[in-house]
Amino acid sequence: MRGKRRAPRPPLPWRSPWTPVVCVAGVVAASALVAVSFLVKEVVLVVDGERRPVHAFAGTVEEVLAAAGVTMAYGDVVRPSAQEEVRDGATIEVRRARPLTLTLDGHTSKHLVTASNVGEALAELDITPAAGRLSAPPGDAVPLEGMELTVYTRRKVYVVAGTTRLTSRTTARTVRQVLRQKRVELRRGYHVDPPLDSFPEDGTVITIVPPRTTQIDPATARLDWRALAECESHGDPRAYNPDGPYYGMYQFSLPMWQAVGGMGLPSNWPEDEQTYRAQLLYQKVGGRWRGQWPNCGDRLFGRATVTALRR
Repeated sequence: MRGKRRAPRPPLPWRSPWTPVVCVAGVVAASALVAVSFLVKEVVLVVDGERRPVHAFAGTVEEVLAAAGVTMAYGDVVRPSAQEEVRDGATIEVRRARPLTLTLDGHTSKHLVTASNVGEALAELDITPAAGRLSAPPGDAVPLEGMELTVYTRRKVYVVAGTTRLTSRTTARTVRQVLRQKRVELRRGYHVDPPLDSFPEDGTVITIVPPRTTQIDPATARLDWRALAECESHGDPRAYNPDGPYYGMYQFSLPMWQAVGGMGLPSNWPEDEQTYRAQLLYQKVGGRWRGQWPNCGDRLFGRATVTALRR
């Protein structure tokens, strides 16, 4: 057995002529994997509030959006900007534009907003309808196809009737609604400026003017109305007598005041209006003044006449 030849050893793989090539290829592949891992960036993409992770080979925000299949339209907003370089772990937010037809206090305009709900849309347009009235709640979504929104803000409006001045903080759409809210009852023929169906802007002064459709007879106008007023109330248009009660320069009772077309209280109207209504009353009763002014009515006729009437 000593002279028997041993079988040759099998060749070792690392001694193959291809071994260096294989080793180099492995190193290159491993290096490539490491390099790729550094090139892939993990980004959080938020589109209209919906978040999703994105892995992308991208250098800019625009490239990330393209890789994620997100296209930008007119009016859309992206943060950071499209050309900004993306860092690993960054968050990219896209807000899509929505058409909004806004009617604000009667004035209609068209806008593009990126807000997802009504409250955010109003804030985006710098509109703060504090305690105002909206056609949709602030939390309602603004759909991508757009919506119509009506807003009435709370405005300060004034109502002037004679010497009465009322202040109203209102969201009313018309002058008529303002008067109803203030419980102002208009009598037939009264003129209102601006018109009842007009929109009351902030600062609007609503003036109520009573009608003067009945002419005063010249003989009635020549009577001494100043003397009558002096006797009844010392000429005070704001006078008040609780015994009746009676109001104003000529001490009207409310039924008599209303009978000649007066509105509200006589003492809330200026002197010329009270005098006009007193003259109407005189004509309405055919000159029989004692029913309205039993103690002072004779002053209408001057001193000489008063003396004669009292004899």
